Amino acid sequence: MAAQVEDPVQNSNRRHRKDKPWDTDDIDQWKIEPFQPTDNQGGVFTEESSFATLFPKYRERYLREVWSAVTRGLEPHGIACTLDLVHGSMSVRTTRKTYDPYIVLKARDMIKLLARGVTVNQAVKILQDDIACDIIKIGNLVRNKERFVKRRQRIIGPDGSTLKAIELLTQCYVLVQGNTVSVMGPHKSLKEVRRIVLDCMKNVHPIYRIKELMVRRELAKDPKLANESWDRFLPQFRKRHLKTSEKTLRKNEKLEKKEAARKEAGLDPQPGKKDKSTKKVYTPFPPPQQPRKVDLQLESGEYFLKPHEKQAREVQQRKQKQAEATSKRREGRAEAFVAPVEEAAPTVEERRTKRKHAEEEEGGEDLPEKSKDKKKKKEKKV
Repeated sequence: MAAQVEDPVQNSNRRHRKDKPWDTDDIDQWKIEPFQPTDNQGGVFTEESSFATLFPKYRERYLREVWSAVTRGLEPHGIACTLDLVHGSMSVRTTRKTYDPYIVLKARDMIKLLARGVTVNQAVKILQDDIACDIIKIGNLVRNKERFVKRRQRIIGPDGSTLKAIELLTQCYVLVQGNTVSVMGPHKSLKEVRRIVLDCMKNVHPIYRIKELMVRRELAKDPKLANESWDRFLPQFRKRHLKTSEKTLRKNEKLEKKEAARKEAGLDPQPGKKDKSTKKVYTPFPPPQQPRKVDLQLESGEYFLKPHEKQAREVQQRKQKQAEATSKRREGRAEAFVAPVEEAAPTVEERRTKRKHAEEEEGGEDLPEKSKDKKKKKEKKV
């Protein structure tokens, strides 16, 4: 008997799927094909779509100069644009020549970028299919004005070095203007830039994200790591800012460890530290009230002085403090010019006297006998 060939069990979810001989591995599934006029099977749009945006007063002169370039950039796509200087607005709308239904949204992003300070040569690139834009609002993330300015400057960095590093790693164009950050580039890179900007406004320095992006770019070059987790290679940054209670807790733990180690070694506890076991004596009575500033003025008599007398007294006290400080500074400077004490070499007479005194001290006991011998010699001579 011939062996019966069993049919392979087919998954119920894939029973309607068919083989696609045209779908091979060499096809890039993520490639964005350009939209051609032949792709529009519906023909002319039935309704007109339009978008408008306002621009600040300081951009009026620049927009008036480059508006012809804006019109030339939108004309091949069949988009009409209008610049209203009276109301300070820009508008774009579709025409009968428009064949791409999405291009009007690209034109809307273009006039938004022009209003936010992007140059016309850079803003025209948004009309390409592989480039998108993101306008990040950072004005309401930090309340303190000075802190906001410092963190916004942190995105730019010294001489624009941080901003340049972000642009090189993400292949994006980044412009920091006022309360917004305008970004142009691929969709995946826009998410990275938004994360860097928002974290920077939350007091996380951009250098941490830049280091992570550099590591990711190097790991992407290795095909062996394509299906592995990169967590073990990415830098892990620990938060160093601690609360006061956490700092105190860590400090007390370190001190307890030191004391335990000293006890195990048989050493005495460190001197100069207060014993925590001694407690203050509890008294139900409050501490005596401290005198007010007016009471002190009444005691010294300053309260009854006239305004010009008070002013003269303050000036005199200020001059006295200045004179004391000046004298201290002079004394400190004069110390550098004080000659050190030098021991002068002894003269011949000092050496003789010193030698004589030394001889007398050595032969002090034999002096009475020598004096008797001298007296006898004198008597014999006589």
